[in-house]
Amino acid sequence: MERSIDAPAAGAESSLEAYRAEVRAQLASRLQLRSADAGRLQVLGAGVDDLDAGRDYLGSLAEVGLSTPMWPPHAGGRGATRAEASIIDEEMRPYEAADLYPFGVGVGLVGPMLLVHGTDEQQRRWCGPIGAGRETWCQLFSEPGAGSDLAGLTTRAVRDGDTWRVDGQKVWSSRAHFADWGLLLARTDPTVPKHAGITAFGVDMRSPGVDIRPMRQMNGDAHFSEVFLDAVELSDADRIGEPGDGWKVAVTVLSHERAGIGSGGTTRGGGGLRRSQVLEHFRSHHAGDDPITRQRAAAVLAQLEVMRWTGRRSIATARRLGRPGPEGSGGKVRTTEVTRAAADLGLQLLGGDALLAEGEWQTLFLTSPSMGIRGGTDEIQRNIMGERVLGLPAEPRVDRDVPFDQTLGSGRTGRRNLEGDAG
Repeated sequence: MERSIDAPAAGAESSLEAYRAEVRAQLASRLQLRSADAGRLQVLGAGVDDLDAGRDYLGSLAEVGLSTPMWPPHAGGRGATRAEASIIDEEMRPYEAADLYPFGVGVGLVGPMLLVHGTDEQQRRWCGPIGAGRETWCQLFSEPGAGSDLAGLTTRAVRDGDTWRVDGQKVWSSRAHFADWGLLLARTDPTVPKHAGITAFGVDMRSPGVDIRPMRQMNGDAHFSEVFLDAVELSDADRIGEPGDGWKVAVTVLSHERAGIGSGGTTRGGGGLRRSQVLEHFRSHHAGDDPITRQRAAAVLAQLEVMRWTGRRSIATARRLGRPGPEGSGGKVRTTEVTRAAADLGLQLLGGDALLAEGEWQTLFLTSPSMGIRGGTDEIQRNIMGERVLGLPAEPRVDRDVPFDQTLGSGRTGRRNLEGDAG
């Protein structure tokens, strides 16, 4: 019988200390201690296309269930309690972590969702390879005519016995060009209100009819793609949840997504901006003599520290409740603001070199505008905070109870953004 994540570890404090010693020994035999330098500037995978380091890192940890410790053993984890997970986090901090952004959709979103909505067979089939870095996932959510109004999607899945045929188009699918699987939302019943007619599927990205077209971004990356689905056949065994329950799947995924971004990279391998990187950049350009620049740097460093502690509190709350809360939206907005402030400061310190050379800070600067869009726009996050944290009145949603095929959204013509990504 597996332990609840809320159950205390067996025994008293000495048992936890023994557990700590065991984890410490396992990590020491698998990981390298972090070097004294600030390390590579990484924010959500910008400028990085290395999968091998992440696969090696996750694979080594997965051998002892440490890549996803709170997942149950049948899903590749070790069923760690909250106290044990905290010990693992503490013991991992001194070690180098690979950039896990390419694996983030699988480890941070799809895996936790499958533990809620997936069958035992799906958890065994998909979660183990996810946690070990053997299989990567992408999201097939947004569409050209349904971005923030995610529930207005028009990609169709039509059932024929134990097979579904999918037709449609997705966009802004991160790392779809090398993903093994995609988490798809498709409309399976247009005669009911839009939230009720969506179903979720796992899609083998190498299936016939899947056409992936990477898009070049202004920071030089091509991490987002358009994905065209032309008569793609899916097995009913790859359906996640019941038909029509796709919105529940989406809400679970999106809550984990904004919580992950809002943690500011405090999770393992999160690729977040660190105080040490900003401080090293500031010192290397001898900017301490200018009081205004020094004040700006201090403000950025303070915001990063607030973001780090707020992220840890958000993670602790999610562990206590067993799910992320709406507070993650506040962390996500804060991450956007501090990343942009740090990027501006970084280019100011470079001076003329910011225009004449290319480097990590230029990449961060060109990446930072996207922070207010990816993972749900800042406007959507503020709506969530207003309605679910502050208790303010909800915005009007005039088409919520109207059958989808009777709305303008069914044709994607003249569509207004009536709802946010969390409905």
